[in-house]
Amino acid sequence: MTAYMLVDLDVHDSEGFEEYRTAVPALIAKHGGEYIVRGGELEVIEGEWQPNRLVMFRFPDRQAIRNLFDDPEYADLKALRHRVANSIVVAVDGVN
Repeated sequence: MTAYMLVDLDVHDSEGFEEYRTAVPALIAKHGGEYIVRGGELEVIEGEWQPNRLVMFRFPDRQAIRNLFDDPEYADLKALRHRVANSIVVAVDGVN
């Protein structure tokens, strides 16, 4: 079942984040993921959530998302992301 990953990023080191942003797409693709939303203008229609930088991905299934996070190649990039940004990551199953 298709799964989606939503990431809300609050970047506090733009230079460090640029390194992450350019390196991570290859790992996303390696695990069958693709970008659906990558930053851009957003509008909160209702509610209190105020995302900072919203990124959304589509993966073949939720296990593919877990595989990305468990991939040893991602460990250094994940540590970099933790240094340069605060993030909230959510995985959710699609409807198919």
